Amino acid sequence: MVQETGAAREPRDADGSGTRASEIRRHELAAFLRHRREHITPEQVGLPRGRRRRTPGLRREEVAQLSAVGVTWYTWLEQARDIQVSVQVLDALARTLLLDSSERAHLFNLAAAADPVPGTNCPSTTEAQRILLKQLEPIPACIQNSRYDIIAYNSTYGLLLCDLDAVPPADRNVMLLCYTNAEWRTSIVQLEETMRLMAAKFRASMADHLAEPAWKMLLKRLTTESAEFRAAWERHEVVSSRSKCKEFRNAHVGMLAVDHTDLWLGPHNGARMVTYAPADADSREKLEKLHAIALERQGG
Repeated sequence: MVQETGAAREPRDADGSGTRASEIRRHELAAFLRHRREHITPEQVGLPRGRRRRTPGLRREEVAQLSAVGVTWYTWLEQARDIQVSVQVLDALARTLLLDSSERAHLFNLAAAADPVPGTNCPSTTEAQRILLKQLEPIPACIQNSRYDIIAYNSTYGLLLCDLDAVPPADRNVMLLCYTNAEWRTSIVQLEETMRLMAAKFRASMADHLAEPAWKMLLKRLTTESAEFRAAWERHEVVSSRSKCKEFRNAHVGMLAVDHTDLWLGPHNGARMVTYAPADADSREKLEKLHAIALERQGG
């Protein structure tokens, strides 16, 4: 069981606006949690209703138990007390209260915290961008955020380095795939150079996000799961993103030569569309074949 203690006070501005904003956010968070708790039935979370239940929703102690937090601490949270809320507890509350992606994002926003688990949809990915991804076929293309989470991709990209549809959404991160996914790693011709380059690019990108929980959790996972990443990270190398010709060993069509390009969708080092245009006629034919395979699998 997780016990949350301590206060999370924002710096007090000269006019008290910072403290006031924090107080408003805490009350909004408390109201949101109460509303969601009161609208989740015991049956929805696998609890017996019992004969003496007076409320149609969950009790505070039930939410606390299901989320593995202290009852007193959760009560304080619903009372808008000035207490610290970790991203792990917010994640547990989101799961317990059966929040959808929009509600989950709202929960983390009210708590002034960064969601460590990227969703399948991203607010920065518009319908027009998704249409563009499809129109680029058979050129493999995806949209990544600055943390290298893959937040949207077309069908050809989905089969370029591995069967991306088979990868859990929380694991669709280029850094994780490069260092821990066997199929992805096999597809990269110059794997050692790529891993070293990715670690250097990740270090450069992380400089603007050192205090963000999502970045720290990804770094911890990489250092825990990959000795190769630990070795590359200890080099303290830094490099900016750049376009280059790459070679991939695709499981369906064989060797591919492609030109990698980043198309920035916002401020530099933010979200970007990554494209892999064929570098020669043979690669173009193979990408067309790969696209056909992807469409056939989707139809099946």
